[in-house]
Amino acid sequence: MAGHSKFKNIMHRKGAQDKKRSNLFSKLSREITVAAKMGTPDPDMNPRLRLAVNTAKAQSMPKDNIQRAIDKASAADGENYENVRYEGYGPGGSAIIVEALTDNRNRTATAVRTAFSKNGGNLGTEGSVAHGFERLGYIEYGADAGDEETVLMAAMEAGAEDIASSEDGHEIWTAADDLHAVAEALEKALGEAKEVKLAWKPNLTVELDEKDAGVLLKLVDALDDDDDVQTVWGNYDISDEIMDKLDA
Repeated sequence: MAGHSKFKNIMHRKGAQDKKRSNLFSKLSREITVAAKMGTPDPDMNPRLRLAVNTAKAQSMPKDNIQRAIDKASAADGENYENVRYEGYGPGGSAIIVEALTDNRNRTATAVRTAFSKNGGNLGTEGSVAHGFERLGYIEYGADAGDEETVLMAAMEAGAEDIASSEDGHEIWTAADDLHAVAEALEKALGEAKEVKLAWKPNLTVELDEKDAGVLLKLVDALDDDDDVQTVWGNYDISDEIMDKLDA
């Protein structure tokens, strides 16, 4: 059940995104508002909203910002956002899934298509790459949550499907429908998670050389810079050695 994972590498370029705090808060606020509008504004009664609030808390988003985003859902003149998914191919044969929340499909589609075309990729049709991924629940804890055995036991008791531990922390996987329940059980056992979200986990990964990796990371950054884009997933694997070179 346990094992080392490079999912952080695959999920996004951690660090580069964390620095874009204001952009990140804007995206988190949008997800909270949409989640509150689609159900009840009470996180305890609305799994998607609780997920959004937990993610915002994990990113140190102020409570006032979170509450304003929830309140915005009941505003009569509030924007109407919809979930849109884009799929395409990046450098080196990598597969990319982009999740967005938008109030203008044409604007978002044009921006995503431009990001792909300018950074060595091609936008495909919906379903063109999703078959190579699994839709799962993802929960992340830091190394301070406990040793591998402690977290493994807690995860198994909570109903998780898989766990990968390393010196950086613990990545716990659940069935998509079980994410809310597992996250709640783990919070009681281990405290608040660093990250709780639905994820696209690749079944197979593509290892990129330095040239393709450099272009791919520019594509990911270009997509992430778009206000409508919420998350970017991929099946790429970049070695620590290459990542260190590119970050230098």
